[in-house]
Amino acid sequence: MKVLSVIGITKAGKTTVVEALISGLRKRNFTVGSVKEIHFEKFAMDTPGTNTDRHRKAGADIVTARGCKETDILFPRKLTLEEILKFYDHDYVVLEGVADTCAPKIICAHSTEEVDERLDGTVFAVSGRLAASRQEYRGLPVINVLTEPEKLVDLVVEKVFARLPDFPAECCSACGCSCSELAAKILRREASRECCALDKSRITLQVDGREIPMVPFVQNILYNAVTGVVKELEGYRKNGEITIKIKGK
Repeated sequence: MKVLSVIGITKAGKTTVVEALISGLRKRNFTVGSVKEIHFEKFAMDTPGTNTDRHRKAGADIVTARGCKETDILFPRKLTLEEILKFYDHDYVVLEGVADTCAPKIICAHSTEEVDERLDGTVFAVSGRLAASRQEYRGLPVINVLTEPEKLVDLVVEKVFARLPDFPAECCSACGCSCSELAAKILRREASRECCALDKSRITLQVDGREIPMVPFVQNILYNAVTGVVKELEGYRKNGEITIKIKGK
């Protein structure tokens, strides 16, 4: 799954860019999901007094509203991006307004000052209202999505890579840098997606068919614990593949 984020100040054109990307990628037969970050603190899908609100207040951990044309699952807290993306199994997921990720980013802005405020190594393009007045800034392409939507889609297909784990630097720097730094290197073509140490891991963990990413330190703990027990059993073979399945209740 490839993930990118469109960030920028309000009314700079983020949603217009996201619409163009979703539409353009779908025309190329990619499956696409999206995530919209809402910064309005009082925002809530549910409203006081509704039946679903009463369910939640009664103590339900998750409330689902099933309608004729849509189904809404309401969580009583803000989910992490990692938790949200577990619901997605798409070729691309386009995030709007999500800045706290190492995913490649497009900045939408009114001015170059707004670009500078958000610029880091994970940014690979600029768009939004600023694109009406220029075509390049600090070596980055500035693309007007209203007149050249396919050009921006082309760039996304060229630049955006399979999602990195997005671990904090203090948790994993096995490749020699943080996930954000590796993402920046990949965008500059100074590294490849295969440089991520987790791609070379000798142990994987899946829960309900979904792989759970683990930093090398945790991998080593699990590897040593499992092999330490299994090697005492008859039939153990050094460097053999070990498979353990634990069924839920």
